[in-house]
Parts: sequence; C-alpha cells; structure tokens
Amino acid sequence: MLSDKKYFLFDIDGTLAVDDTLYEGSRELIDYIESIGGRAFYITNNSVKSRKDYVEKFRRWGIMTKESQFMTASYATCRYLKEHYKDKKLFALGTPSFVEELRSFGLAVTEQSEKDADCVVVGFDRTLSYEKVETACELLFRPAVDFIGTNPDLKCPTAFGFVPDCGGICAMLTAAVARTPLYIGKPSAEIVTLCTKQVNAKPEEVLVVGDRLYTDIACGINAGVETALVYTGEAKEKDLADTVFMPDYTFENIEKLYQEFRKSREEAYYAF
Repeated sequence: MLSDKKYFLFDIDGTLAVDDTLYEGSRELIDYIESIGGRAFYITNNSVKSRKDYVEKFRRWGIMTKESQFMTASYATCRYLKEHYKDKKLFALGTPSFVEELRSFGLAVTEQSEKDADCVVVGFDRTLSYEKVETACELLFRPAVDFIGTNPDLKCPTAFGFVPDCGGICAMLTAAVARTPLYIGKPSAEIVTLCTKQVNAKPEEVLVVGDRLYTDIACGINAGVETALVYTGEAKEKDLADTVFMPDYTFENIEKLYQEFRKSREEAYYAF
C-alpha cells in the first residue's frame, strides 16, 4: 500500500527535475518523507555528474543531501570496475567528472588511444567527439577488449525534448562494431540494494519512482519492491499497453504523487 512507504528511490531527470529546473511538488514530497522519519534516495542513470556533484546541485535547489543518498550509474560502474578491472587499463568515453570518479577508485583510465586498453567504458558523454568514437571503434574491433556501458537509457530528457544518453551512444557504437555492451546501472537490482541496506528497509516500505519503464520500473521489479511511474519524462500512458514492466502506481507528475501519498497516510491514520 502507498501509505506503508517510508523509503523513496527517485530517478532524477524527467522525474524530479529537468535540466536545472525542479518540478513542482518535488521539494514538498522530499520534505514530507523526511518529516515522517523516512528517507529519499536518488538512483539516477545519468553518468555526467558524480555523487559529489549531485549533492551540490541539490544544495542549489535548497535540498540538503549526503553522498550516500545518491546511487548513480557511474558510481555503480566504478564499484564493478574496481572489482573486475583493478589492475587493467580503461578507455573512457565520458565527461571529466566521470573520468575523475573512475580515477578516485584507483582505476587506470585513459582518454587517449591506447593499444593496450583492456576495456572501453561508455557513459553519458556531453564532451563526446568523433575522435573518441573512432578510438572506441578501433579498440572494440579487438575481441579481447571488453565493452561496458554505465546505463542503457537511449535518451535523456531536456527542456526542449531529448538528447542521446549512454544507451544511444552505445547503440551508435554497436551499429559500427556489431558488439553490445554490458550495462551496469538500472535496471540492475543492485542499485536498489545499495540504498535499502543503509536503512534496513523492508520491501513493503520501499517505492521506486521514475519516468522510464525499461530502466526505472524494471529496476524496482527486479529488486522485488513496488514502483511508481510519472508521465513527465520518457514513458507515456499509451506505453503501458505494450510493456512487461508494469508499474504498481501511475501519476501525472511528482506533485500528484505527493498529494496521493500524503492523503493515503492521513486516511490510514484516521482509520485507526
């Protein structure tokens, strides 16, 4: 039941905000969650920013957070690479922030053409150049070089529409080299686990909220928790007719979710 929720795992882009604009109801819902003794987490597949960057971005919105509340695709990828590529060389397609985060895990990262690179790692790269693309293709034509993407999202919401996300960039590479990457971010259930274990949350207390069916909603389903879809990003109501990733709840926007959540708790309280 919606009234049972205490721990909300929010996607950011297209769910709570677009670009640097916070949607109506986002701050109110986050404040309300804190007021009832719950906690908001942020599980974004955007690999442009590090967790530190997001803390600063939320601060500018007047929302105080800690790095531990953010589980980004780049952070999850860093954890995976630390485990599997600790002493290997990585060629990265990503922003300077993403490269810095990789290096903060002690990983050997290069942004130049390296004949001995062991893996091509792709993030949502707003600094993408054709030179980077050519180098990645050259490396990926070598079967011994692995191919990893931070997240499978094809497009990222903007104020004017969408731009290619990591999945879109990887699709371009796949078209050229006939190889598909291993994706680390959502819909992996590990993203949810990294949040819920911090607060010893019970599954019935958790709600994953997002705007994409194949990443956000699939992530919650894979983790065995309930999900809510908002129609302010990629997915629209018509998409529910042809999906295997059916959300438990749907809302026009985050403000409607806030209103319904508060109402459900008040009704549950007065029922006693």
